[in-house]
Amino acid sequence: MEKFNAGWYLIYTRPQHEKKVWARLTEMSISSFLPTTKKLRAWHDRKKYIDMPLFPSYVFVFLKSMDDYYRGLETEGVLYYVRSGKVIAKVNESVVNNIRLLVEKGDNEIEVSTLNLRPGQELSICEGPLTGLSCEMIHLDGRQKVLVRVNLLQRNLLITLPQQYLMPATA
Repeated sequence: MEKFNAGWYLIYTRPQHEKKVWARLTEMSISSFLPTTKKLRAWHDRKKYIDMPLFPSYVFVFLKSMDDYYRGLETEGVLYYVRSGKVIAKVNESVVNNIRLLVEKGDNEIEVSTLNLRPGQELSICEGPLTGLSCEMIHLDGRQKVLVRVNLLQRNLLITLPQQYLMPATA
């Protein structure tokens, strides 16, 4: 690589190592982001809400230099960086910010979908904890849902919001 472009990238981890990798990267002072959601898990003797990764086996990492790149790659539990062809794929900062906003301020349950959904009406959220987020409105299973696309992972995040929270996006 001639010149390293600082930015957000995606690390693919061993199965169920996302939290460990995130913790190790944080210990090494490498900025990382592991979006999680609360899921109800049932065992034979109890039920409990636990934090589950929104994207299993993936951790977002902000790399500032080639040194960060190699330290991240050598972290226990990391398999590789997600690539687009021969180049490691850079994640648009707006995608990371939108996911962060959904996870941190969203009090609604977030669904992750792998369906290939048609583009919907572009909207902005004008009220509530997600104010300012750009999104799309789609109809799925007879309900209106707000959609945030994560193209690199070929995933969509879906939440349900009241209609009064939404307004058409300004061009």
